[in-house]
Amino acid sequence: MDTQNIITIPDGKVRDYIDNKLRNDTPEEYVRQTIERRLVDEHRYSRFQIAVEYILQVGSRKPRADLVIFDNNLDATQHTQEKVKIIIECKRESIKAGDSKDGIRQLQSYMSVCPNCEFGMWTNSVEKFVFRKVLNDRNEIEFVDYNDIPSVEGNIAEIDRPVRDNLKNASDDNLLFVFRTCHNHIYANDGLQKQPAFFELLKLIFCKIEDERNIQGELEFFATSAEKRSLDGQLTVKNRIGKIFSRVKSKYGKIFAKDDEIKLQPRSLANVVSELQKYDLLHTNIDIKGKAYEEIVGANLRGDRGEFFTPRNVMKMVVDMIDPQPNERVLDSSCGTGGFLVMAMNRVIDTLRQKYFKRFGSNNSIWQSQLQDLISETARNNFFGFDLNPDLVKATKMNMVMNNDGSGNILQTNSLLPPHEWSDDFKNQFAAALKIETVELRSHTAIAHFDVIVTNPPFGSNIPFKDDSILKQYELAHVWKMDKSTGKWTITDKLQSSVPPEILFIERCTQ
Repeated sequence: MDTQNIITIPDGKVRDYIDNKLRNDTPEEYVRQTIERRLVDEHRYSRFQIAVEYILQVGSRKPRADLVIFDNNLDATQHTQEKVKIIIECKRESIKAGDSKDGIRQLQSYMSVCPNCEFGMWTNSVEKFVFRKVLNDRNEIEFVDYNDIPSVEGNIAEIDRPVRDNLKNASDDNLLFVFRTCHNHIYANDGLQKQPAFFELLKLIFCKIEDERNIQGELEFFATSAEKRSLDGQLTVKNRIGKIFSRVKSKYGKIFAKDDEIKLQPRSLANVVSELQKYDLLHTNIDIKGKAYEEIVGANLRGDRGEFFTPRNVMKMVVDMIDPQPNERVLDSSCGTGGFLVMAMNRVIDTLRQKYFKRFGSNNSIWQSQLQDLISETARNNFFGFDLNPDLVKATKMNMVMNNDGSGNILQTNSLLPPHEWSDDFKNQFAAALKIETVELRSHTAIAHFDVIVTNPPFGSNIPFKDDSILKQYELAHVWKMDKSTGKWTITDKLQSSVPPEILFIERCTQ
């Protein structure tokens, strides 16, 4: 009989990812645990070469560095201060880089007393600073800004110029950290409000994905550490990314106008590009990517009309229960950030892959090409999303582009309106996607064009509907009367004075 050791972690504690010790569950510890996973999963350092809360000798003081990294060829007896290669300080979000006690000066003082320490990183999950320690012409220590710490193989060049085959899949919350860092840098340095700052980040995510998809050429979405440090270099980055954005505008004309441009200052642009450049956004796990994207969208675009975004585990449960099939048309009638649609689309794509794999095997290049064409066609034709908020429509299109590109049928409308009141632009796009005539969308009795609806509609008594032209479409908006002799309810011509939106959405879904 197999036996298992079950370890119970007390409330208020976390088990350290590196040394397995129990530590207090604090905001600062959350940052450290996330960075520890990044060091192992993305940078490929072994746990053995990482030390947690390593005691340093700094003059008469003995502070603890949050994380230090040694060469992998050293045994435990050689893990001395003289052998430290990298130091990382992890702080809670409220501590700023300029803090006199816990900011970047603390990190630099630690690096200074470790003679072989070449790199250091300071982060509070919304800001990140990386320094390389060098000696100048006067044999004095200087700290030079760098994009990132090196990975275990120590290839310094790839910190500045990523290679396609070595792009990293993000792990856990690290992509969320990166998105936050980028957004907060734009927000703090470009004078933009949160929402415009988000859309500038969105443009760069589009550029990153377009660059990844351009497999015929070398990666162009990058900013070297040297380019970040000079205005001339920053302008070079701006020109390089601008060329990618021109391709993006040409490909996604329904999302970006022809005269749209990246509005970031060259310095901010170079910094954001350097944060994103090492990741493989196309192939990072859908849950990691989705969580990061939807949290950053929610923090910046959530409105005041019942827009509470659905937790990802709930979305997954619902999609698994519904089990949409490749030949079915799927709608989210209040799509928000597009999480339901992305999950449904990827479940269908997995179904297609399994069928092709079972029929043709795993190494048939011809069927792989056919499968990719079928995936593109299915994503393009079978997935639809509506939302009242035009900013969320744009955000959903981005989410779909990041996940196999079903962005063509994400449309802005109030889907509770009578169909004859829908805008001509919406009706024309909707009818074209359905391959029907616009006149067929004449009333609430003629909109049954979907096999699956998966949605979490806006809800709340503070946003009721009172308009008779809307209410009269819905049986649940009418007053019902019970016949006492039979106990049966019958609908009357009288309308209720107001109805919460979730009630109307339920019936609109059945329609």
